[in-house]
Amino acid sequence: MFGVPLYLNASILLLAVLIIVLYGELAGQRLQLSPAAGYLVGAGFVGALLGSVLAHELGHALTARHFGIGVRGITLELLGGYTEMDRDAPSPRVDLLVSLAGPAVSAVLGGAAVAATLALPDRTVAHQLAFQLAVSNVIVALFNSLPGLPLDGGRALRAVVWAITRDRHRATEVAGWVGRVLALGTVALVGLLYAADILSLLALPLTGLVALTIWHGAGQSIRLARIGRRLPLVDLAHLARPVLAVPTGTPLAEAQRRAEELTPRRPVAVLVTDGSGRPVGVVDPAAAAAVPPHRRPWLAVDAVARGVADLPRMPVDTDGERVLETVQAHPGAQYLVTAGEDVVGILHIADLAQLLEPHRKMNT
Repeated sequence: MFGVPLYLNASILLLAVLIIVLYGELAGQRLQLSPAAGYLVGAGFVGALLGSVLAHELGHALTARHFGIGVRGITLELLGGYTEMDRDAPSPRVDLLVSLAGPAVSAVLGGAAVAATLALPDRTVAHQLAFQLAVSNVIVALFNSLPGLPLDGGRALRAVVWAITRDRHRATEVAGWVGRVLALGTVALVGLLYAADILSLLALPLTGLVALTIWHGAGQSIRLARIGRRLPLVDLAHLARPVLAVPTGTPLAEAQRRAEELTPRRPVAVLVTDGSGRPVGVVDPAAAAAVPPHRRPWLAVDAVARGVADLPRMPVDTDGERVLETVQAHPGAQYLVTAGEDVVGILHIADLAQLLEPHRKMNT
């Protein structure tokens, strides 16, 4: 839509069934409709609700694209939707405008639905749908404006803190911790409302799911902020493992012996070359480790190597942000580090992860 790819998560089916059954029965009783007609009204509400969520996300997407930020896609799911962009906002102002565009669209839709509710005759299908759309959009606009990541209000808070501190990573971490407080506060508030018989038992599991989603999203934001703060430490010239070139057909045991002699205290990447000395493969450490020791003298390195054509390349002078972008765009365990046409090292994802998250347990 408008050139933006649209994806529907399978959880949308659960949302559709719940609304069609629960709301369809409610609308049927209120409007004195047959069960089938009530379910059709419920299905119409599902379509209108998804359209409202899509309009909210398009507000983010089109605003981002207006400022030159590419949009990879919009995904609609059980609890709403999200817009995936190909890079961060270049400034706090752009971040703020992109963040608030979604709630602004929801607020406009909610206002239009409120006006339609007041204008339409009571106890009609149109009135009931307009009322539900008004409530849904107003709640979405208000809730998403709460100041904690991963909500839109949290992104706006990040933009404000970013403008004040000039530190995007610190701003993200602050907004992430506020999001965690918000998740706990949501659970506490709904628990109090349930204890006071203001909310029904059905509100508890939905609220728990929302709070868990906010908590998880806030935690991811905090984690990414801490990673971002360490990106300047990425230096491929030192982080990439040095290469030991061995001819194709070399026994695995012999290649491992040479690697031990070359740098006994630092892991070495074994590069397999053809008869002309051109690299054709890189030994996969996990595959090599899985070979029993007694078989290694009789197994060629080719059997546990990955072709260089399958591995993404990074110039040795690539900075930390570009390295992370490459890893996100091309997930894998190994990356060729090059200087011109020459392979000068192999970056292992475990080494990068250990540098960026030193307190997180990693498998090497």
